[in-house]
Amino acid sequence: MALLEDINAKLKEAMLARDQFLTGVLRDLKSAFTYEEVAKGKREEGLNDEDMQAVIAREVKKRDDAIEIYQSAGDEDRANKEIAEKEILMGFLPEQLSDEELKSIINEVIKEGGFTMQDMGRVIGAVKAKVGAQADGAKIATLVKEILQ
Repeated sequence: MALLEDINAKLKEAMLARDQFLTGVLRDLKSAFTYEEVAKGKREEGLNDEDMQAVIAREVKKRDDAIEIYQSAGDEDRANKEIAEKEILMGFLPEQLSDEELKSIINEVIKEGGFTMQDMGRVIGAVKAKVGAQADGAKIATLVKEILQ
């Protein structure tokens, strides 16, 4: 619950500083947590840090998608807003692995499991389980595909 306490402290600071943008982003995040609690039937006990990180990673992915859409449409103002929101959310995730670190882990998983190209989905799943929120799923899939070919 340390992650939730950190988010609540930042929300309180933002509210006291009258920072409407940060307050809005953090309230939206807490709302996403509530939706996840209801979906998983954990409303009473709440989410653990790992579940919260998964929600945050999903929210970051949504921002990435929105940034891409807004930039392709030439709407830089909205893209910049999404970028700012993404940066705030990234602050609550563990430090992301570099491509080299991720490739090393992927190679290790492939070697341990004796996986081939037909096992790409299993490799991706095993790597995701190992690295958690330290790497984006799309990045993992791209690197696994690159390595297995």
